[in-house]
Amino acid sequence: MRIAVRIALVGLSLFATVAKLCGQVPDTRPSTPQNQQRDPITDEITAVPNRPTFASTAEMVQPGVFEVEYGFEAAKGHQNINGLLKWGAVKNLELWFLNNPVERDAGTAGLGDSGAGFKYKLFPQKNARPTLAVLYVATLPTARPELGVGAMAHLAQALVSKDFGKHHFDVNEGVQFVGRPRSSGFDRTYFTALSYFRPVRGKWGYTGEIAGFSRLNATATATMTLLNAATYSLSPRLVLDGGAYVAAYGQLPRVTVFAGITYSIANLYHLRPSQRPSNVNITPRAN
Repeated sequence: MRIAVRIALVGLSLFATVAKLCGQVPDTRPSTPQNQQRDPITDEITAVPNRPTFASTAEMVQPGVFEVEYGFEAAKGHQNINGLLKWGAVKNLELWFLNNPVERDAGTAGLGDSGAGFKYKLFPQKNARPTLAVLYVATLPTARPELGVGAMAHLAQALVSKDFGKHHFDVNEGVQFVGRPRSSGFDRTYFTALSYFRPVRGKWGYTGEIAGFSRLNATATATMTLLNAATYSLSPRLVLDGGAYVAAYGQLPRVTVFAGITYSIANLYHLRPSQRPSNVNITPRAN
């Protein structure tokens, strides 16, 4: 547990440093699910975090935007660094790449599993209708067997998101097929999550969630977690988060603390070479 606490303290100190360095970034509005679209006047990018919950939002990054989410978890006997890279390839389609560059369980450490997939929005919310999207992720067994699933896995989910004033809800329902490492076929587990977000004051927000997986097989029992977290928007495109989730039941650490960051790097479709004035003499710098 001491290792978990040390990792948590180091991570929080890093995020505090980022907050101090980026404190001069102008912020015109909190990054809430209600405004996770491109500003038609300023053409400003707004982050669309899936963190810090297990649930994924049905909302999308705008076309061309490349966004990253990275964070860490720390608990007794378990630590990891986890990441998600997202790119709005076209309207209503996000391409995903997931990876855990560091995974540590029961004293064994190494590279975690990776994944690739996509999220497709079927239609946006309008009046009483919520936003509806579908998500598919293939897990790639890049970790050693004691740290990962040890085989290919396939996850398919339906994502529903709805705003009620300042209150935002995400509901996920899905199924995951996990390969059997030493035999053919797949085991099956079902996933359900309900998450809630609302802005609290200024750049601060609150997130809560209840989520769980059904029983996978005789050795992997069902799990349920209860999550509480705070978010802080340094700017519309940069959001920090931190909190903890508790294992209500299942083979999980009792309490897991986490912190992370979501950053929309750029709209890759809008990148253009800078225009240099014709009357400026540019002298190459010697290496």
